[in-house]
Amino acid sequence: MNAPMKGRRPATYQDVLDAPPNMVAEIVRGALHLQPRPAPRHVHAHSILQVELGGPFSRGRGGPGGWRILIEPELHLGADVLVPDLGGWRLERMPTLPDTAWFELAPDLVCEVLSPGARQIDLTDKRAIYGERGVGYLWLVDPLARTLEAFALAGSRWVLVASLKDDDEVRVPAFEAVAFPLDALWAD
Repeated sequence: MNAPMKGRRPATYQDVLDAPPNMVAEIVRGALHLQPRPAPRHVHAHSILQVELGGPFSRGRGGPGGWRILIEPELHLGADVLVPDLGGWRLERMPTLPDTAWFELAPDLVCEVLSPGARQIDLTDKRAIYGERGVGYLWLVDPLARTLEAFALAGSRWVLVASLKDDDEVRVPAFEAVAFPLDALWAD
């Protein structure tokens, strides 16, 4: 289900809760979007990215710390319910975790690992919503093309700050302190 039909009611959080357990459910611009759980290459890239960022930036192991990097946080951003692959908050903005099962505070970083089924919505509506909600950094990882595009929010628009491929070194704002090779994300 990808768009509301004329005369249909906007999707609600109950629709998200009622989604089949093998699907990722999101509400984007009033429409319920269901995607199958990610494929292995997608999961591999997203898992390794969590490891590469989590140690130095979340845990302060070999890096500056100061972040919460979380896998698949459920974001409630106004009427939109989004589930990025990774979300990161600076500790000064979110010193403690909420008691809810979701986050209402927009992250400072969002990473979307692109997949054929969700690519269009990630590159259009979700990117726009992240900008509208003040997410400072957006990473788009494409495991099939073996690329990472990193954007920073400048006012109300996204500015490309890095376009990396294959085995390039990943050292981009706000994560310049510790680098890792992009090819660590690619499953063989």
